[in-house]
Amino acid sequence: MKALAARRHHRAAPVVLLLLALLVTGGLYAVLAPTSATAETASTATDVEEGQRLFQANCATCHGPNAEGTSEAPSLVGVGAAAVDFQVSTGRMPMQMSGPQAAAKPPQMNPEQTADLAAYVASLGAGPAIPTDEQVDASLGDSSNGALLFRTNCAMCHNAVGAGGALSEGKWAPPLDDVSERNLYQAMLTGPQSMPVFNDANIEPEEKRDIIAYLVEQRDGSAGGLTLGSLGPVSEGLWAWVVGLGLMIGAAVWIGAKSS
Repeated sequence: MKALAARRHHRAAPVVLLLLALLVTGGLYAVLAPTSATAETASTATDVEEGQRLFQANCATCHGPNAEGTSEAPSLVGVGAAAVDFQVSTGRMPMQMSGPQAAAKPPQMNPEQTADLAAYVASLGAGPAIPTDEQVDASLGDSSNGALLFRTNCAMCHNAVGAGGALSEGKWAPPLDDVSERNLYQAMLTGPQSMPVFNDANIEPEEKRDIIAYLVEQRDGSAGGLTLGSLGPVSEGLWAWVVGLGLMIGAAVWIGAKSS
């Protein structure tokens, strides 16, 4: 013990202690740091090669041979697998024609091809990964909290119940009633078209799942009966004006006819 106490004052002691502290900190971080969970299986070199072949055949004309982007389309370096999976699985890419916004259509690639293409683009630079099944499981979400989050962040474009709506310059916010849970999550994560990006710092993964739970709940129908297109106070006010005022006028005419 005396020998150890004497070595505490050695000139190399601070350096040794610093190295030990760094070693312990690095070890703890490696053990405790959260890993980014994805729904993807580990991509192999074959997946990436096949994805590159598909990219050259279907995407390079607009996005460039190395996905570096052109005057026609943006760079895909760093967009991540989630962006590719969303755009390709919904048929938005490859784009059918130039326009203010890519429209959803039947996908041109099957799930395996989509996964290969996503693996290739993901290999070009780090970006959002495809979410896990647990992250998009609506049954695990809180629809009440999801309703609050949706109305705060999304309703101004997509309508309070996700019915969609018109935007400026020929763009639109699509209805969300038939969008898969995975693509709802990926849309929030990657911000396609005119939609802003809601990364995990804006809306946490659990909150994204709450929003998905709320949107899935809307598919059960309206508890109040006729939805009137779910267009909110405009359609409801028009209904009240036409039907309500019409009934009042009809009642006034009937009363006048009876009294004459």
